[in-house]
Amino acid sequence: MEVIELLKELLKFRSITPDDDGAMNYITLFMNEFDAKLLEVNGVKNLILTKKFGDGAHLCFAGHIDVVPPGQGWSSDPFEPVDKDGYIYARGTQDMKSGVAAMLQACKDASSFDGTLSLIITSDEEGDGIYGTKEALKYLQEIGELPEFAVVAEPTSFNKIGDMIKIGRRGSINGVITIKGVQGHAAYPSKCINPIHQASAVLANFAGYDMDAGSRYFDPSKIVITDIRGGMEVCNVTPNELKIMFNIRNSDLTSYEDVKQYCEHIFNGLDYELTLKESSKPFLTDENSKIALNLKSSIERICGLTPEFSTTGGTSDARYFAAFGVPVVECGVVNDRIHAVDERVGVSEVETLYRVFSDLISNFNSVN
Repeated sequence: MEVIELLKELLKFRSITPDDDGAMNYITLFMNEFDAKLLEVNGVKNLILTKKFGDGAHLCFAGHIDVVPPGQGWSSDPFEPVDKDGYIYARGTQDMKSGVAAMLQACKDASSFDGTLSLIITSDEEGDGIYGTKEALKYLQEIGELPEFAVVAEPTSFNKIGDMIKIGRRGSINGVITIKGVQGHAAYPSKCINPIHQASAVLANFAGYDMDAGSRYFDPSKIVITDIRGGMEVCNVTPNELKIMFNIRNSDLTSYEDVKQYCEHIFNGLDYELTLKESSKPFLTDENSKIALNLKSSIERICGLTPEFSTTGGTSDARYFAAFGVPVVECGVVNDRIHAVDERVGVSEVETLYRVFSDLISNFNSVN
């Protein structure tokens, strides 16, 4: 089977998070020369495929089979792949069944490798992501088979296949500050405690504030206010409280504790409550690590261009590999239509990605 044929088969599964719709069974049969372990946790299926060729390094490819709901307005059935003008249209073409197809086909076709090849495929990346890749890695750690290097086949390219490798991701911290006041008549402000007035005195040092100056691969960790609300939408009553919601996509230079301390500094003296939630931690893989250098070399050979190392974008399951101490990079197709109506991927992109992964496997030990 060729990689495009495999991709079309994967696209037919209505694998909306966390339902794999039978895709895991299909993949297990397709990868029949690999040892398979299906790990199901709270309704989430995680497939671990392993094949040992030798005693060298353990290289893992990872991705998710689940997709977001298709939504309305498609030009064709989102779960019936359509070929048109060099593209394949269907939900999940870019995010990320193209990456899954490329890594599956490359590993299946590998005739030799000085070490162990494995794949982790989850059905819970587009959802909460807490019972997916994280649980698979926990299991592998428990049995002493944690991979030494990893590639997550997320759609990372910007304009052209291979032009960007993600070597890290920013973290994400959500916050809610509720400033308490005393409601009253607007005509008698001295009898009220107006939380809006109190907040206005400090917001200039909070809204849009850079928690750090950024670094070579990370933009500054900026406080971005996403919502402010309070009051009863009338002109003659001051509010009882004011709620400010914000998000920080933080680099490795700013921690959860840094954010907490800054909030306490800014709102000191006010009657307020602070809630912070860290949904993901930032990570950065050394650009000179074996996995980064090998993947860069493979892209240069196959694509004829030098990829940019980047940390842009949201979160991905690569963060879980980093949390387990596994050097990880991300590489995939162009991501201009992820989660969109009429999502599509270029046929040539998928074929090129397959060749990149195959080259990486063949030459993994050529760069130290």
